[in-house]
Amino acid sequence: MNDAVPQVADTEPDAEAPGDGQHGPAEPERAAPPPQDDGPAGPAPLGVPRAPTGRAEIDAHVERLADADHLTTDGHLEVYEDVHRGLRDALTALDTHPGPPPAQGHRS
Repeated sequence: MNDAVPQVADTEPDAEAPGDGQHGPAEPERAAPPPQDDGPAGPAPLGVPRAPTGRAEIDAHVERLADADHLTTDGHLEVYEDVHRGLRDALTALDTHPGPPPAQGHRS
């Protein structure tokens, strides 16, 4: 003897299925098309804060970094090299001593 019970089809409409209330199959959801890649993204600010140092010459070089925010990545190198050169020159200037050289001891 077979004790298997036949499965009864669900006759209730799916409450979560979208539709117009009729008992037909629900229309499948359509996925949005993937965004098209039309090339590199345009310039966008990085949002990196630049705190003032209190030295006008250094602050001017650091603020120059903001110019990179308005350029595509291929223009960043020029800005970074310019800022690096300016900061290096400012540091080198700290090594020079203004005024006459220190007095040398008397030779005997």
